[in-house]
Amino acid sequence: MSESKSVIDTGVTETAVQEDYFALRQLKKGAVGWLLLVGLGVAYVISGDFAGWNFGLAQAGWGGMFIATIVVAFMYLCMCLAMSEMSTMLPTAGGGYSFARTAFGPFGGYLTGSAILIEYAIAPAAIACFIGAYCEALFGIGGWIIYLVSYLVFMGLHLKGAGEALKIMFVITAIAAIALMVFIFGMLPYFDSANLFDIAVSTKAVGASSFLPLGYLGIWAAVPYAIWFFLAVEGVPLAAEEAKEPAKSLPRGLIGSMLILAFFALSILLLGPGAAGADTLKDSGAPLVDALVAVYGANTWIASFVNFVGLAGLIASFFSIIYAYSRQIFALSRAGYLPKKLSLTNSNHAPYLAIIIPGIIGFLLSLSGEGDLLILMAVFGATISYVLMMMAYIKLKLSRPNLARPYQAPGGIVTASIALVLAAIAVVAGFLVDPKVWLMAAAIYVALILYFLLYSRHHLVAGTPEEEFARIEAAEKELK
Repeated sequence: MSESKSVIDTGVTETAVQEDYFALRQLKKGAVGWLLLVGLGVAYVISGDFAGWNFGLAQAGWGGMFIATIVVAFMYLCMCLAMSEMSTMLPTAGGGYSFARTAFGPFGGYLTGSAILIEYAIAPAAIACFIGAYCEALFGIGGWIIYLVSYLVFMGLHLKGAGEALKIMFVITAIAAIALMVFIFGMLPYFDSANLFDIAVSTKAVGASSFLPLGYLGIWAAVPYAIWFFLAVEGVPLAAEEAKEPAKSLPRGLIGSMLILAFFALSILLLGPGAAGADTLKDSGAPLVDALVAVYGANTWIASFVNFVGLAGLIASFFSIIYAYSRQIFALSRAGYLPKKLSLTNSNHAPYLAIIIPGIIGFLLSLSGEGDLLILMAVFGATISYVLMMMAYIKLKLSRPNLARPYQAPGGIVTASIALVLAAIAVVAGFLVDPKVWLMAAAIYVALILYFLLYSRHHLVAGTPEEEFARIEAAEKELK
């Protein structure tokens, strides 16, 4: 493969490659319609309804978790509206990385893409821990063997290609949604508002009350777990190069999935603790099952059904986030930010190394068994990327107002600015919960940045959608 190099931006080297470079890195076009994209958005997140969110009750009590969830839901809605606009403007597999690359150049793109990568590589490890907890409750078998089987089976399905994998995922997600509806209707007759406020009130926390038993600061500490209700829905644009009519299907996928997720999040947060008690669920590895057991008793059909079918929800998110991390790595690798071999695709047009290698890393992380702490690490990467993506939206809105935008977000810059401010606040929230874990995630991020500064910025690839967009922009400036 012959190459020629040129220096672009400041201190960045771009390499021109032959056509066969991209021929070996092709995704399957038109494999995903808007309904599958809605399913993908819900699938990314639905595991957050089954486990993980309840740790926020331990940080803030029900009232603090409720406030955190409302604020976080509003942040995600604003962000999804802005991302819908950007995804129709630049429909590539890079998602948020592509938007930031276009707005801020290679370094800005890499900062965003690597933050997203932390989120998507670590989130499946957390979900694997919860799958293990549900399997332990159902079959008496959990731990590393369940984590290993989960990774092997679902990486294998993704290697068969996007269209097939996402159709399977859609069915699994629909089953999980049925389990959530059974839980919601099963809890309704037993709801008692007094159960929401049964966590002991702290005598030391400022502003502590029965509504906020851990005080005002608890609201902030609950934010990472409120984010778990919605984490990764922003990954819908990663399917852009495989979507049918992306200008229409991507906004529908993002906004449609967000509305469904908001309904489930608020229903479960109200009815789970409201029937079983917030104190009962605050440390549970399988909160929906424990809620049903508390209300209906052990070995009942409804608890067994939600436990068994609830696995579908965890599996749906696990399955779909493997898709997300593989597409993020594919885009970064194809552009030269990560080792180029990671973007090679197999005969089914699946980026096989981008599926397998992060899976191995995720499995090793899951062996810790600390799902709640892995959530914090994933949220660190997510919130950093949200800040950068919203900054990219504002920058492109101001600097490139004439770019084609088949969909435009209501409120424009105001909407994106709200999401930006809330995301910046959320970045710090994880530090309040566990500074060590937050700093571990920050150290991973710093290592990825050093890789760019010391190596990959000198080995970027010309001809990718993001780089071509930048080249056209530079040419237009020269003409002016």
